[in-house]
Amino acid sequence: MNAAMSNPATQRAAEGGGGTILANGIDIHYRRIGGDKPPLVILHGLIGSGACLLPLAHALEDRFDVILPDARGHGGSSAPGNGYRYRDLASDVAALIEALKLEAPLLAGHSMGGMTAAVVATEHKSDIRAVALIDPTFISPEWQREVYESGVATEHQQMVQMTREDLLAQARLRNPARSEEMIQHLVDARLHTRLRAFDILTPPNPDWRELMKDIDVPVLLVAGDRGVVSPETAWELQRVDSSLRYELIPDAGHGLPYDKPEQLGAVVSAFLVQATAGGYGAKLAG
Repeated sequence: MNAAMSNPATQRAAEGGGGTILANGIDIHYRRIGGDKPPLVILHGLIGSGACLLPLAHALEDRFDVILPDARGHGGSSAPGNGYRYRDLASDVAALIEALKLEAPLLAGHSMGGMTAAVVATEHKSDIRAVALIDPTFISPEWQREVYESGVATEHQQMVQMTREDLLAQARLRNPARSEEMIQHLVDARLHTRLRAFDILTPPNPDWRELMKDIDVPVLLVAGDRGVVSPETAWELQRVDSSLRYELIPDAGHGLPYDKPEQLGAVVSAFLVQATAGGYGAKLAG
């Protein structure tokens, strides 16, 4: 048995809204809401945390036992000195699922978490029942290089030197329509994102076309009309996997879980309910 699971205090935390558990050699902090329902693990993006997905989780908790882990180098989870590529993050997720003894979980992820979810579904496919990819980082090699060389890590270094109050004021100006709760979650997530987490931006990313070919459970791709994943990319993915379900949410950008959590939750819930009811068959070979 995992050492953390044998600890009664850790077990109580797991049953009572979250906690921290040892998985894949690191401490993974997670939140949990929803109770005795089908388990749904939702993965956040870079500079995020599980807390940033709480409004989305609240839109889903009536039907699912929602688990929101902090990725390594983020939030309350460990920040080891290395291991920040997508397959490392996917191994953390697979180990978390095992440590929490989740049976046939559903999986969703936003941005970095979306790519991570795709890798989990490919490399740990026997454990996953369905996957929802929320504007994942399915971008071209040229775009990957541009992001890597854009100085986002340096910008982060500068921003975490600011006071929380200054960061909040800046965030309110940048996103005046965003809720105060979400702004605070995002600012706190930035302040708890360690610099080494930006290693995830080192090219190349996993080849998303190959990943999609290898996922053999139902897949939802959902994005905003101003998101990272364009309709053209979505249509290309549907040519790779004709069973993929694609939903476009209007008047939304990459921050879809932050700005439209209820609308996103409705789309994700409808897909996952149908998937758990057997409404989407396994993919055909060939």
